[in-house]
Amino acid sequence: MSLFAAAEAENRRLAQPLAVRMRPRSLEEFSGQQHFLGEGKLLRRLIQANRLTALLFYGPPGTGKTTLAHLLATETRCRFRQLNAVTSGVKDLREVIDAARDALLAEGSRTLLFIDEIHRFNKAQQDALLPDVEDGTVVLVGATTSNPFFTVNSALVSRSRVFEFEPLGVPEIKDLLARALRDSDRGLGAKTVNLHDDAAQFLATTSDGDARQALSALEIGVLSTDTEPVEFTLELAAESVQRKAVQYDRDGDTHYDSISALIKSIRGSDPDAGIYWLARMLEGGEDVRFLARRLVILASEDIGNADPQSLPLAVATMQACEFVGLPECQLNLAQAVTYLACAPKSNASTLAIGAARHDVREGRTIPVPMHLRDKHYAGAQRLGHGEGYQYAHDAEDGVARQEYLGVKREYYIPVPRGYEAELGERLAHIRSKLRSQSD
Repeated sequence: MSLFAAAEAENRRLAQPLAVRMRPRSLEEFSGQQHFLGEGKLLRRLIQANRLTALLFYGPPGTGKTTLAHLLATETRCRFRQLNAVTSGVKDLREVIDAARDALLAEGSRTLLFIDEIHRFNKAQQDALLPDVEDGTVVLVGATTSNPFFTVNSALVSRSRVFEFEPLGVPEIKDLLARALRDSDRGLGAKTVNLHDDAAQFLATTSDGDARQALSALEIGVLSTDTEPVEFTLELAAESVQRKAVQYDRDGDTHYDSISALIKSIRGSDPDAGIYWLARMLEGGEDVRFLARRLVILASEDIGNADPQSLPLAVATMQACEFVGLPECQLNLAQAVTYLACAPKSNASTLAIGAARHDVREGRTIPVPMHLRDKHYAGAQRLGHGEGYQYAHDAEDGVARQEYLGVKREYYIPVPRGYEAELGERLAHIRSKLRSQSD
């Protein structure tokens, strides 16, 4: 060991940011993820039984994926090796795996291979892991911020247990801040800091469940204050936090989850939730054309004839977005979202076309009745086409007593809401008259 090893280690420690220094040293210190790490939960049982095989950690930044991988290696007495899929290739992968095999055969020690951003490996690189994962040469722990079911090879996913990390809650972040202020060895305990309650709440809230971001802001505020004790006020907290970057991936999970939340909020008639998810997507840089198209679809899918004005409004919004553009078209989108959310809801048209298409695909093909067939060509009359057809406008109420389908089938069932309630009453009269034609 170098004579300067201790000094070098101390210098390295001092250079580390607070978030790195405060990383948990045991599972008891680890915050969050109790849905799979709590007592009796799956990952805890796997650790206790020392039966780790291949794991995929999936979730937002700052939720403890890397930290937990380190702790797993400690708890199971594995050698820890780390690769980053962005900077590593197959050659690097083979070197680590070969060394892991040698250590297993010579010493009986297993290796936990942690691969950060594993979704950035191409198919060949991911496939190269499979044999050594299957035979136990390495305990694979892959971390990713993207849904592995979309971004990781299905062969690797099928051999792995997937654990989804959730953002830390406000109480958990506040507890980490307090712990950092108490710890004199790794934290800021050497300084006297009075963290105001509203400042702690602000840091815990604006960090969006990212412990690293909250601890970094705390460190900036404390170290940038010359006086002691440090009065860590709400104003100081606000100055220590940069404008947070909205976590949004236009091609990944956040995109699909957010549009799902927007549509379901409007369908559920909650304009406040709808506006929030619209704002979240706009702040994340979502394509306004995509948003407008989805609103046009929703106007027919979830509102339909309960409010026939919804579709023209949605179409007008789509046209306005194309013509006006951002930032002004956010007003058009906001108007559409709030109107559609408050409109009476009906999926009767949606169910009707679904049922009819199912019958077309699965049922007996219904021939067009002879009186409805085209008679505007030479020879049609000799075939009997159009014979007996009754012109609807000749009827007093515009409804002719005749068959239009040939079988007794009702696809459209209006709901008793909005304008569709009135349509339902009219349709009941129409169907009664149409059915009477056979009497």
